[in-house]
Amino acid sequence: MRESDLAPPVEAHLVRQGYRVWVAPDGADYFDIVARRGSEIGLVELKLADWRKVFAQAVRRRAWADWVAVALPRGSLAERLLDRPEAPRAERVGVWVVEAGAVRELRPARPLVGPGEADPFAESRARFLARLDELESGAIPAGARWLVPGRPRVGGARRTTRDWRLEEFPDRG
Repeated sequence: MRESDLAPPVEAHLVRQGYRVWVAPDGADYFDIVARRGSEIGLVELKLADWRKVFAQAVRRRAWADWVAVALPRGSLAERLLDRPEAPRAERVGVWVVEAGAVRELRPARPLVGPGEADPFAESRARFLARLDELESGAIPAGARWLVPGRPRVGGARRTTRDWRLEEFPDRG
């Protein structure tokens, strides 16, 4: 099995919810699945290996999305992921299972910025939305390598996505 084998059921799941979906749209394998419904952007990370680090990977994608989910090939892996110590801090990251050609959301993806919380990534998300507009209109050809549209700024300073940590999420415990 390959990560790409998880994509068709996840894509179908999102399409049924009214999203426009792109699988590996950036040509650089940075984004596995991008979903858009109006101005809402969701990202899904597909994982077969290194699943223990997937929450941190999902957090690194948060500057470009309103929500992020991870999709795993077995319920047992997803349950083990949800039992990890960092799982409560990543409570907004969805955990999905892809089995028998269907998606089951063990933990639904929730907005990464909650009501009343400051959104330090609004500018980055707006640039990403503009890039998706270009992709949807055909200005960026399908399969073209377009990479991530600029590094996000926080407080005027540029940070790389590798600088972001789960600890930045408020502790809900």
